[in-house]
Amino acid sequence: MKINANFKSFAALNFDASKYIASPSYGVNRFMLDRIGNEKARATTIVEYQPKSSFPEHEHIGGEEFLVLSGTFKDQFGEFSAGTYVRNPIGSKHSPWVDEDGCVIMVKLLQMAEIRRVF
Repeated sequence: MKINANFKSFAALNFDASKYIASPSYGVNRFMLDRIGNEKARATTIVEYQPKSSFPEHEHIGGEEFLVLSGTFKDQFGEFSAGTYVRNPIGSKHSPWVDEDGCVIMVKLLQMAEIRRVF
C-alpha cells in the first residue's frame, strides 16, 4: 500500500474521523497520512483507541514516535496523557491499551535508522 509515498512531492490532507480504517485489533482505528507497506509499514498515522481497547504486543523494527492528542495512552512503560511525546527505540516492544477515556495519537513508524556517522 502506498499513500503519499513520494517524499519529493508536497502533500496535505484534512483529517476526517469518518474515514478511519479498522486495524487488526478491535476498537483501534487508523487514519493514514502516509504509508509505504502493509501491516508493517513506514507510516504516519492518526490512531484512535476506542474506550477499553488494546493492541497486542508488537515490535517496532524501525522505532516509533507518537504524540498523544487526546485521552491517555497506556503500556507497560507508563501512562501518557494528552500532549505527551513518546519515542520507542528500534527493536522495542509494547502492548498498549486504553481505559474508559479512549485515546487518539499521531504516530510515526519505521522512520528511524541507526546513525552510522557523526555530524
